Amino acid sequence: MLAACFSRSVTAVTSHFLSAPTQKHHLCLCREEDNDESMGQQANLNSAPLLFLLSLCWAQREGPTCDRCDLRFSCDCSRGGFVRVPAVTDRAVSLDLSFNNITSVAKDDLRGHTHLKALLLHGNGLAEIHTSAMDSLKNLEDLDLSDNQLTFLKRQWFSELGSLRRLNVLNNPYSCVGSVPVFERLLGLRWLGFGGPALVEIKRGVLWGVTQLEELVVHANNLTRYESGALAYVWPLGHVTLSLRGPFLTNAALASTVLADVTYPETPIVLVDLHLLGSEAVQPLREAAKRRVRHMTFRNLFVTDKAIVDLLEVLDGVPVSTLSMDGVTLSGVGRWEKANWTDQRSIDSTPRMVSVINARAFVIPCATTGLFMNLQYLDLSDNLLTDLTLTETLCDGNGTLKDLRVLNISGNTLKSLSTLSRLVAKLHKLTHLDISRTHYSFMPQSCSWPSTLWHLNISGAKLTTVTPCLPTTLQVLDLSNNDLQGFTMALPTLRELHLSGNKFLKLPVGSLFPSLQTLTIQSNTLNMFSRSDLQSYRRLQNLQAGHNKFVCSCDFVPFIQSSIKGDEGVHLTDEEEGYVCDAPLYLQGQAVGHVHLSVVECHRVLFVLVCCGVLLFVGILVIVLLWRLHAFWYLGMMWAWLRAKRSSRQRRLRDAAGSEALLSFDAFVSYSERDAGWVESFLVPELEESGETDDDSPPLTLCLHKRDFLPGRWIADNIMSAIERSRQTVFVLSENFVKSEWCRYELDFSHFWLFDGNTSGQPAILILLEPLPKDNIPKRFCKLRKLMCSTTYLEWPQDDERRGEFWRSLRSVLRGRGQDD
Repeated sequence: MLAACFSRSVTAVTSHFLSAPTQKHHLCLCREEDNDESMGQQANLNSAPLLFLLSLCWAQREGPTCDRCDLRFSCDCSRGGFVRVPAVTDRAVSLDLSFNNITSVAKDDLRGHTHLKALLLHGNGLAEIHTSAMDSLKNLEDLDLSDNQLTFLKRQWFSELGSLRRLNVLNNPYSCVGSVPVFERLLGLRWLGFGGPALVEIKRGVLWGVTQLEELVVHANNLTRYESGALAYVWPLGHVTLSLRGPFLTNAALASTVLADVTYPETPIVLVDLHLLGSEAVQPLREAAKRRVRHMTFRNLFVTDKAIVDLLEVLDGVPVSTLSMDGVTLSGVGRWEKANWTDQRSIDSTPRMVSVINARAFVIPCATTGLFMNLQYLDLSDNLLTDLTLTETLCDGNGTLKDLRVLNISGNTLKSLSTLSRLVAKLHKLTHLDISRTHYSFMPQSCSWPSTLWHLNISGAKLTTVTPCLPTTLQVLDLSNNDLQGFTMALPTLRELHLSGNKFLKLPVGSLFPSLQTLTIQSNTLNMFSRSDLQSYRRLQNLQAGHNKFVCSCDFVPFIQSSIKGDEGVHLTDEEEGYVCDAPLYLQGQAVGHVHLSVVECHRVLFVLVCCGVLLFVGILVIVLLWRLHAFWYLGMMWAWLRAKRSSRQRRLRDAAGSEALLSFDAFVSYSERDAGWVESFLVPELEESGETDDDSPPLTLCLHKRDFLPGRWIADNIMSAIERSRQTVFVLSENFVKSEWCRYELDFSHFWLFDGNTSGQPAILILLEPLPKDNIPKRFCKLRKLMCSTTYLEWPQDDERRGEFWRSLRSVLRGRGQDD
């Protein structure tokens, strides 16, 4: 670790010592780059003291890191403010370090990245790269070092990059290339871009070793020295882009030499940033004409009318098939007379494609259009054409361009669709018509179109309705980004329909398009669509309907989810993320594919029925259970007790006020109505007749419900009142007693009263008329069962001889308790 850091620090110091001579001999660097290793070693011998290097090493041990890597190991560390190469995973496949502040790449900054295939370092202030910094990048295919401060190119940088296919070193301040074959080890290179404002010299060895180049980009606007054959090493070139503004203006011979090395009949030539101001500036193009160039493009061209005439003279007789001018600025007074002296039959009749894009052209005279007899492709997009000037350009619809197949007039200020249809009606070979980004806002009811037209693009206009003006022969129709709300016209041969960016509330009726295979209807106001909507499209295979205002209903969500999985007959070919819920509110913003709706939301009626059934069943079960446990009786008794308790409290208040006479009994007798004969025949006479007692005690007073309950009062109140006004409670027990509900009331009221704190707490008196085992007593008579377990009871003897003792015992109990109270 220390050795590696030490080496890195020495390299940094060495770069400082080498900076001055590097700038001093700026024009000779291409000759001296082989000696930079020895210069570096000499500088190391005279470097700073060891302590200073150790301090640098200590400061550099902890470097920056970047964790912005996705699952495919593509790391985007651009615009992160890094001043050094940050550490990333050694499994990275792509590393983007563009637009940072990295000024140098040290030896170990990229070590270990054996999987790296793309390294982007453009837009930094990169001035130094260690000679072995990229030795470990043996699988690198794309390297971008453009827009930096590299003052020279070293072949050691690329010596181990045998897999490199694309290299961009444009716009760096090196002034010379080719003295040393920098790219000689890049045998698989397919794309190469070099040069910039500082490049003034190209030497012959620049492309040595590069044998299969498909595209070459050279920026040499300030080139002053060029060795013939420098760019001719690779043959044939697939595509060449040249920026030679300076040589075309000041050194036509040099420009001619460059063009001679890269021009081949089938190699497209793109000339960028040219200023063709006169005859001298046009002369280098004669080399391209001599080599019978067929494909030529001028991009960002400033040209005069005189230079146009000279260009026509240069191309006189040249079989140019593609002549494209993109971004043209025309200057002059319109003197075209000399053009009539040239024979342009070769260039005018041979070209199959003509593009005049974004050239601010407002008209092409009919006489000029008539020269393109065999034209098949015409692109006049993004110009200043109007309906009137388009009429002149297309010769008022007389069918001059009889072989025209593709016409693109998008991005112009056209307003009349009927005028356009009339102008193209006689173009009997026209198949593709692009009139997008125009000002069409009205579609007439009928139009005339060529019968061969099958591709029509009217996107980006202002149409609000669709009429039978559309040709029925269409196979592809693009009406995207209009103001359409519906589509009701039948197109039997239509295979593709694009309706994105409109105001459709629902899908068009599928029966109108029996042959439709692809439907694009993104960014509308669709709420939903279902399987039945798509079944009307007989042959629909691909659907793009994302970015709409979907209502995530119980029918829509499962259908979309199954379509995303491919379970439906129609494939959703756009991104799954485009299908987002807009309603209901709690699902707003969620992807339809991730929504899970509950049974309550999707089957409310069934859910309510099931819930009601479950509740009914549970209710019945609870009622049966409560009935079996006698809960209802307990509740009734509790209610009666509370009510009687309340009445008793009110009665005490009345008694205290003297509003009602106080009644007092020795005992309240609780018995069954069926046992009334025994009570009236035996119990009452024995206890209430004072003359029959042995000790001449006064007779006992009994409270009997049949005799002493006040008429008109609630029975529970009478029971409660009787218990309150009696010193004792006597229960006459028998089979009839346990079968009587009111006897149970009396028993429970007596029990409540006993433990309510209003009595002395003595138990009740039990008289058993007949044998009554506890097991025969119903469980709901829990109070009676407890009393029989805890209280001594009297049994009515069947033998007459023992009855006297029974009565004496009963009187003794009643009187004894009365005395205690």
